[in-house]
Amino acid sequence: MKSLFVGNMSFQTSEGELRELFAPFGQVTRVHMAMDRETGRARGFAFVEMPNDAEAAAAMTALDGKEVGGRNLKVNEARPKGEGGGPRGPKSFGGPKNFGGSGGGGGRGKGGGGRDRFSNEDYRESARQPREPRW
Repeated sequence: MKSLFVGNMSFQTSEGELRELFAPFGQVTRVHMAMDRETGRARGFAFVEMPNDAEAAAAMTALDGKEVGGRNLKVNEARPKGEGGGPRGPKSFGGPKNFGGSGGGGGRGKGGGGRDRFSNEDYRESARQPREPRW
């Protein structure tokens, strides 16, 4: 079973059209189009699963760069969830990981955050940065 990532798709491309595009290369077991949660419209990429690795490789080489709906598709092997860039959300800015004192769990659980996240003790020895003027 090989999962293929299909990117740079037109937002008007449907699952059926994508299935028809990959069908000449072999059996397509699943087509998953990423949809925006708020607007409900396509996000411009999808995942296509094909059971035969050789057929998937043939589809990948033939369809990568092919123009569909006025856009050149980007087709490659999908990476597992942990390997890719991951979701783009709030970033961690480094600093000490143990917010709750000496060696304990911190009392907040995974991914806490809040007003008590950093203390002045963390920055006691560092030089103060000049403030940018607000005009």
